[in-house]
Amino acid sequence: MLYHLLYPLAGEITAFNVFRYITFRSGGAVLTALFICLVFGPRIINWLRSKQGKGQPIREDGPQSHIVTKQGTPTMGGFLILIGLTIGTLLWADLSNKYVWICLFVTLGFGGVGFIDDYLKVTRRSSKGIAGKMKLLLQFSIAGLAGIAVSLLSTPNMANEVAVPFAKHVLINLSIYGFVPFAMLVMVGASNAVNLTDGLDGLATMPVIIAAATFALLAYLVGYVTFADYLQIHYVPGASELAVFLAALIGACLGFLWFNAPPAMVFMGDTGSLALGGALGAVAVIIKHELVLVIVGGLFVLETVSVIVQVISFKTTGKRVFRMAPLHHHYEQKGWAESTIVVRFWIISLVLALIGLSTLKLR
Repeated sequence: MLYHLLYPLAGEITAFNVFRYITFRSGGAVLTALFICLVFGPRIINWLRSKQGKGQPIREDGPQSHIVTKQGTPTMGGFLILIGLTIGTLLWADLSNKYVWICLFVTLGFGGVGFIDDYLKVTRRSSKGIAGKMKLLLQFSIAGLAGIAVSLLSTPNMANEVAVPFAKHVLINLSIYGFVPFAMLVMVGASNAVNLTDGLDGLATMPVIIAAATFALLAYLVGYVTFADYLQIHYVPGASELAVFLAALIGACLGFLWFNAPPAMVFMGDTGSLALGGALGAVAVIIKHELVLVIVGGLFVLETVSVIVQVISFKTTGKRVFRMAPLHHHYEQKGWAESTIVVRFWIISLVLALIGLSTLKLR
């Protein structure tokens, strides 16, 4: 909004020329989203606490320590993230950019699914919300619409392509019939992977921030033809504007982390985790770095794989590979302190992000 209001006046007021720069507007988006979350966070948390009473229902099959330490903490804190992210994006992004609207659609759509799930859990006083099949159906429907939009609105030579990490200009054309299902899988998979990781105070938030910062840089480079040519990566016109969207996401997550740091005053719930994962997946699809997301978001992948392995092992052999899944619960059962698990997982996320960024030069 500010870009459209103030940049046209740059001819008369030179200072407004800064609004042409994505880096400047990204900084503004971070600070705006952070400010909104810090200012309105206490009020929203108090409102959630007053409405939810006993807070988020704790899973009975989870760690027993959570029943004591986390009982009564309100959920749906992802609503705070969505407010900061949306306002930050609408204020600072170029709203004529189609990719910004696609990412907002996926983020708010997945957030809406998560909100309904959280609401049912709280009102029913149960750890079960929307039926699993219905939740997936809603997510795949939203992702399908977004995938079709990306395919139809992208430049013809990039519409249905998937890039291969560590390879120069290698693009695989899936056609719209292959690309859309693939895009759906990436978005829904990323969404649920973040959801599985969100099991300890601050555990999912920082890895999301790290991944968002990494993809903000990738989007910025992919969206400028000079940088793309120099780094020998594919060029996606208009993708650089997603750096502003991701900057707003980072600011909103930082603001939420202020209240989610151990001991958490609020949980993001599915409202936040499904939305954040969907946002990362949507950006990855647009900038053709879906496979790099597997590397950068490797922590989310590990958490998801641990659940899959646990389920398959138990159903086929009756034995568990891990003491408890997802993976962070395994280390809780081994006696690791919650803060130790969280910080070490953050470190792993940072290392994986650096490996993901190395794909820019190792080609």
